[in-house]
Amino acid sequence: MEAARNRRRLIVLTIMLAFAFVGLGCRLLDIQWGRHQEFRAKAEQQHEREFFREASRGDIRDRRGNLLATSVPAKTICADPALLAGHATEMARVLAPLLKTNEAALLPLLSRFWRTNRAGVLATNHYVVLKRRVPIEDWEKIQSTLGQHFTNLVMGKTLTPKARRDLSIVWNRSIISEPDQIRSYPNQQLAAHVLGFIRDRTNIVNNTVETFAGGVEGVEAAFDEKLRGTRGWVKTEFDSKRREIFVFRAQDVESRPGLNVMLSIDARIQQIAEEELQPMVTKHFLQSASAIVIRPKTGEILAMANLPTFDPNAPGRVADPGVRRNRIITDTFEPGSTFKTITVAGAFNDGIIRLTDMYDCENGIFYFAGKPLHDHEHYGVKSVREIIAHSSNIGTAKIAIKLGQERTHQYISNFGFGERSGLPLTGEVRGYVPRLKDWKQIHISRIPIGHGVSATPLQMAMAMAAVANGGVLMRPMIVDGLVDDKGIQVVKYQPQVVRRVVSEAAAKTTVDALTTVVERGTAAKAHLEHYTVAGKTGTAQKVVNGQYSHEKYYVSFIGFFPASNPELLIAISADEPLRRTGYYGGVVCAPVFKRIAERAANFLNIKPDVQTDKPSEVMAGERAPESALTQVRGKL
Repeated sequence: MEAARNRRRLIVLTIMLAFAFVGLGCRLLDIQWGRHQEFRAKAEQQHEREFFREASRGDIRDRRGNLLATSVPAKTICADPALLAGHATEMARVLAPLLKTNEAALLPLLSRFWRTNRAGVLATNHYVVLKRRVPIEDWEKIQSTLGQHFTNLVMGKTLTPKARRDLSIVWNRSIISEPDQIRSYPNQQLAAHVLGFIRDRTNIVNNTVETFAGGVEGVEAAFDEKLRGTRGWVKTEFDSKRREIFVFRAQDVESRPGLNVMLSIDARIQQIAEEELQPMVTKHFLQSASAIVIRPKTGEILAMANLPTFDPNAPGRVADPGVRRNRIITDTFEPGSTFKTITVAGAFNDGIIRLTDMYDCENGIFYFAGKPLHDHEHYGVKSVREIIAHSSNIGTAKIAIKLGQERTHQYISNFGFGERSGLPLTGEVRGYVPRLKDWKQIHISRIPIGHGVSATPLQMAMAMAAVANGGVLMRPMIVDGLVDDKGIQVVKYQPQVVRRVVSEAAAKTTVDALTTVVERGTAAKAHLEHYTVAGKTGTAQKVVNGQYSHEKYYVSFIGFFPASNPELLIAISADEPLRRTGYYGGVVCAPVFKRIAERAANFLNIKPDVQTDKPSEVMAGERAPESALTQVRGKL
């Protein structure tokens, strides 16, 4: 009896288990075949994503802390095409004007597509970037517009909760934003060639294309790695409504801000240089012009100005990309008479000439190696001082002949010509100095007067600065140091000596000669009322189709003051002044030197070395009460 009861129980249990297995099998079949698309869609709506946290790019500031470049918070606008379903066309229509693009460009980005991922699984696109570096206010407008569009769609309509929820996901969750930054240059064109600009760059990591902002030209490029900082990243999962599932956040690494670059540039001196270049460009119809202001004792560059210029906030708006070139380091020219300084400094150093030595300047024409060499005036016998003051080609050539090819070439090289200066900016060129073994007989009469060689404006300025600095060549400085986001100095750069090129005595004698150029020579227009000035003019014919042109010139003036204890050196150059407006360096460039020098000297409070009864009108005009000066600095 008991055995029969147990048998019945076993049969019932077996039947129940059989029904359970049948039910489970049916359920599996339903999931696998009947509701496959539904469950696949739900699985797709919960997806894993890894994204980067872009580090805040460091600021660029001048020597006084004035802001020259910074990063402003912005947004990258993204979309989840999988959530848009059949609304991609309508979304493109609404978004296009907000993103300042057209529907045709947006629609492919917003459209859903299928592909097989690296794991071999069929997947759809959940993430696409629509536009980078969108201002915060524009993103807020996008949010408001999409929200209002959703309200208009559902207003007055009878919708099921699910239909309403689906529309809400489309218009309120399918378009998202991520943190981004816009590079801002608050002073527009000021020091544009020094600063450079940034541009999107791409990099492929693990078969994924990454986009980041990288520096292009100037300090932005040279110190890109320091400015950029270190990116952080997050690896996490989102649900079907694009809400992060925090418990699934696998990695969370914070970004590290970039370092701030502190320049040797003084924004006020830079502003003065740029302001004073413009009238020269306009008056003489120049192709380009430049100005450099340097501290000879340290090599610090206080200003580096080029015209024409550009706005680094919108570098692509210039018609000619060449405008973005920092011509002070990228362009070379035959320096002409400014180069004579190197020749006479070397001759003084070797002790083969004195200021009072006399040379026959041949009444304006001198034949050497079968070729004539001309002066711009019919000079007769002149002292070395007068040869320098009046820029005699013939007198300088005779000094060089006495110095000899080997020593002349050695001095040219020692002064830094034919090699990069070491300025930490991209694009600097070496210039050209013929190898000594390639010199022909005629070269000793041409190269020492600045023909047959080429140099950048920076090379010429640093060579002259070596004379001002007692014969010691310094490495040019454009960056003073690096500071972290907490204001702690990480790196402090120090002035660097390259080499001694001439003795202190030879440099002092050369300076003495160069003061005569301003006092009663070719640079009378560079005279300052409160300071002694030493300098040299240069007027070089440009080479056109292999011949020296009689219409196109490159002219310059390089001077420093006070001559007794030089604090500032200013180099001015001008490309192709019109002959009818005056084309000599002393006519075109010397007056600009004067205006920059007087304004800069007053701003920096440089002690005069000349006593006069009458104050300088230019300097008085530059003076301002502290409150006004603070306002000017605030604008910078």
